Formats: sequence, C-alpha cells, structure tokens
Amino acid sequence: MMAARVWGRFRRHRAAVAGAVALALVMGGAALAPLLTPYNPAALDPDHALEAPTPRHPLGTDDLGRDELARLLYGGRVSLLVGMTAMLVGSAIGVTLGSLAGYLGGRVDAAVMRLVDLVLSFPAIFLLLILLNWTAGRAPVALMVGYLGLFGWTGLARIVRAEYLSLREREFVEAARAGGAGVRRVVFRHILPNAMAPILVQAAFAVGGAMLAEAALDFLGFGLPPEIPTWGNLMTQAESYLTSNPVLVIAPGAVVTLSVVAVFFIGDALRDALDVRAR
Repeated sequence: MMAARVWGRFRRHRAAVAGAVALALVMGGAALAPLLTPYNPAALDPDHALEAPTPRHPLGTDDLGRDELARLLYGGRVSLLVGMTAMLVGSAIGVTLGSLAGYLGGRVDAAVMRLVDLVLSFPAIFLLLILLNWTAGRAPVALMVGYLGLFGWTGLARIVRAEYLSLREREFVEAARAGGAGVRRVVFRHILPNAMAPILVQAAFAVGGAMLAEAALDFLGFGLPPEIPTWGNLMTQAESYLTSNPVLVIAPGAVVTLSVVAVFFIGDALRDALDVRAR
C-alpha cells in the first residue's frame, strides 16, 4: 500500500518519469555495449580518423580512428560506476557517522560535527594533487571513487543526524530500549528504516554530483587516465575539434547532461513522493 502511494506521487512528476526512462536507456546502453557496437573502444584506425557520422560509425571517429559510439557506450560504464560507487562509499560513511551522532549525542555528536566542519573547510583539491602525485599524475578508478566518497558524505551525515535527533525520542524507540535492545540494534534496526526517505533522496543527488565531479576532473586533466574512456575524457580529447567535428564534444556532453539532470529530477520527485506529510 505504501509503495503504491509513493509510486502514485512519483509518477505525477512527468519530468522525473521521463528522467527515469532516459537514465534507464543510458544505463542499458552501457550495459549492452558489446551488443550495440562491434567496435573495441581502444582499437586504433588512423586511416579513418575524424570521420563524419556514417552508418558504419553513427557518431564518427576520433582523431585516432576510434569509434565514438563505442567509446561513448563503454565510457558510460566507467562514469556510471564511479557515480554509483562513490555514492555508496559516501552514504556508508555519512549514514554511520550521522546515526551515531544523532542517537548518542553529547561528545560523539560534537566530535562528528567537528569532523564535518574539518572536511568542509579542508582544501580538497590539495589532497587530490597529492594523491595524483603518488599515482604518477593520474588517478585510477578506485582512487577517484575513494576521493569523491570521502569528500561527499558530509551533507548526508547532517541530514541523518537531524532525523535521528527527532526519532530517538519516539515511543517505538523507547519501547525498543525497554525491551533490552542494544545501541546498534536501536540505531540500525529501529530508527534507520524510518529515516530512509531523506537518505534515498540525498543518495540520488549524490550520484549526479559524483558523475558531474568526475567528468569535470577528467576535463581539467585531474581525473582518470586518458586511455580509460569516460565521458569527461571524451570531451577533453575532442576539445580541439569543437568546430571541425562538433559531434565528438556534443555527444558525451549531451549524455552527461542528460544523466545528471535525470538523476536530479528523480531525486526531487523522490523527496515529494516520500514526504509523509504529503496527501
């Protein structure tokens, strides 16, 4: 019954429904890349470099003769993986620390909030440059995920803390304590399910933010190695051909924009659909 109400509220947001369909198509294209294109995204063909779109190469080829559609589809795997995994890392940290801060309060709450302030005030780009230096000037996928996750949990931690401060005084929590439930059981078994609505909404926004940050870092040259096809790398490598072969820039830019906007629309609709005060 609850799921039906949530779905009924969600589908009223036509932009969110359209965004969900668009995101499903993008994810499906990335997952089914070997079936959608016969080309290897790393295969070089200098004799056919910078070809215009043709039936053989629907999006043309880049300056090394690599099929742009193949690189776009396979690059989606990396970009979506980074966005999803960074969200999971950040959510795990934010939910854990926010839960403990909101439920235990006192010194634990103060320590977590000071940690949040420290992370927010820390010049994160300096840490990224240090890590890049340790990895010969480029960040592997695991490093990129860790970087985005470690600096993307603070907002969720604050939201979870606020929810726990409100929920920890409710009757069902008092009943669980009276029944002998320990701190871990109360925090993660009784309170957390009731705080899932804002967590899911924030997680949806975090996916879009991580994807956008990864693409921006790639475009600036601080991201993943250029041999790894990502949407950001595709735009970086095609920057010089914006006027002569604009498809090479427009295609990955359009997919990044579509994916991020779709995720934001979905998150906005989830916020309204999961609002218990909504009728």
